[in-house]
Amino acid sequence: MCGIVGYTGGQQAAPVLLKGLEKLEYRGYDSAGLAVRDGERPAEVVKATGKLINLAEMTDEGRAIAGTCGIGHTRWATHGAPSKVNAHPHVSGNCSGSGSGTVESGVTGVHNGIIENYQELHEKLERNGYSFYSETDTEVVIKLVDYYYKKYQVGPIDAIAKTMVRVRGSYALALMFQDYPGEIYVARKDSPMIIGVTEGETFVASDVPAILNYTRNVYYIGNLEMGRLTPGQAVFYDLNGDVVEKEPTEIKWDAEAAEKGGFEHFMMKEIYEQPKAVRDTVNSVVQDGALDFSAVGLTDEEICGYSQIYIAACGSAYHVGLVAQYVLEDMTQIPVRVELASEFRYRHMRLDPKALVIVISQSGETADSLAALRAAKDAGLATLAIVNVVGSSIAREADKVFYTLAGPEISVATTKAYSAQLVATYLIAMKMGQARGTVTEQRLQEMIKALEELPEKIERILEEKERIQWFASKLVNDSNVFFIGRGLDFAISMEGSLKMKEISYIHSEAYAAGELKHGTISLIEDGTLVIGVLTQNDLFEKTVSNMVECQSRGAYLMGLTNYGNYNVEETADFTVYIPKTEQYFTPSLAVVPLQLLGYYLSVSKGLDVDKPRNLAKSVTVE
Repeated sequence: MCGIVGYTGGQQAAPVLLKGLEKLEYRGYDSAGLAVRDGERPAEVVKATGKLINLAEMTDEGRAIAGTCGIGHTRWATHGAPSKVNAHPHVSGNCSGSGSGTVESGVTGVHNGIIENYQELHEKLERNGYSFYSETDTEVVIKLVDYYYKKYQVGPIDAIAKTMVRVRGSYALALMFQDYPGEIYVARKDSPMIIGVTEGETFVASDVPAILNYTRNVYYIGNLEMGRLTPGQAVFYDLNGDVVEKEPTEIKWDAEAAEKGGFEHFMMKEIYEQPKAVRDTVNSVVQDGALDFSAVGLTDEEICGYSQIYIAACGSAYHVGLVAQYVLEDMTQIPVRVELASEFRYRHMRLDPKALVIVISQSGETADSLAALRAAKDAGLATLAIVNVVGSSIAREADKVFYTLAGPEISVATTKAYSAQLVATYLIAMKMGQARGTVTEQRLQEMIKALEELPEKIERILEEKERIQWFASKLVNDSNVFFIGRGLDFAISMEGSLKMKEISYIHSEAYAAGELKHGTISLIEDGTLVIGVLTQNDLFEKTVSNMVECQSRGAYLMGLTNYGNYNVEETADFTVYIPKTEQYFTPSLAVVPLQLLGYYLSVSKGLDVDKPRNLAKSVTVE
């Protein structure tokens, strides 16, 4: 949510900032702005509402603003409605208008996150002569920096440190001071921020794709740390103002990995990248037919000491956790609880001191998941993160990390990252079962072979996408869709339903099929689409019976099942088949047709597939 880009170096800054913000459009935004400095001249601020193209047109693709140092921002409204006046950057001067134009200001800045005590700070600043032109918490924090800078006659780092001590909430800040031309100052707490450095140039961004075209050497600024950025150099400080030494990290993705590569939408490209994401993630811990968890750091001794597993996650990652619950309990005989991270952090339940807490997050920056991780650590529990972004906050703070190798995922609706997370949980379950003696060596080898065959089977499903495209075209006018399944099929129904609602805007819900008679079936009427997921042999007949119950009340049925279960066609109006595999792993195949169904529905309705309304890729605030 929201995007930050900053640049200082030898190039004209505005075009660089615009290109960087374009790479962050997937994060979701409602307005955008730039602030650029030309030497010692004051910052030139330009803002626009709506799409980034509006800002580009106002600035002639950035060519109308001169200067080699600047910051840019795409805003997702939290405090204050979407408007030009509330758009970033914000300034410390007492502007009567929007803050656009040449700004004679001490401090100009952009901000991701939420300042929780902004009203209290607003009142404090008003008492000290500051007035406000916007409704944002960002303007408050920019003026608080200015207040400390002037009151104590200190440098930028000390002024920012005093602000950080006073502020409650989450933030990633990028600031320019009028007295320090060519320099950008940054600070971070609980919101993502990376710094890229190359010869004579320094970049700041809230996510990797914004700077991949320029450098792959990045620094991850730590929580409650600050930085001073000058052309080709970055120096980091703690709250005491002491220098913090850091080693750069090389981003393994190349710039092309974050491009569409000939596909109409990122989502379809990423659906097609799932075989590679699965293969790479499997190969990261399967070496010569054996499991090697040395990079994860999970030992057999530790595994045998766990008496409980908690899984905390949000959105699609939570649905991964639901699958993992079934698989882990079956393979390890350890009780597993899956919790929404936003609920786990506020629950006052007794936690098993011998438990392992698994936190799942693609970005590694999801605010509620990060808070759940910290709550678990505060309680003294062991933690394991499943994340896709090296050096992310959750990865840095967890005791152990299993990195999924999905590469950059741009579309808001996750596909390949979800599939890589599924595979990670299978592998963890297999490792834990092996260590605890609940999975035999023969059984382990059978499952490793099945995992290695998944990429080819996903490719076979993709070869038949035209049937799903045809079916999706018939559903454009539907207003309600229901998914039903049992066990693992219920877990995968949850993800299929989410894919449909988030990108096609069709109301869809997933229910455990056995719960239909407890109220849900009253919603079925003539023409209602019911999608039954039937990949578990021992539950197959029961789910078919539930589908027949819906059909007798006028439902139109789609069945999703394994090859060989051809009798589903006797019940369902439309049937999709997936290749047979190890039953634990069927979610990795069953999800693909449901991803395609949601995608083609969205395309048929002419919607923005990659950037659905009101949603953002990485939810970094509550």
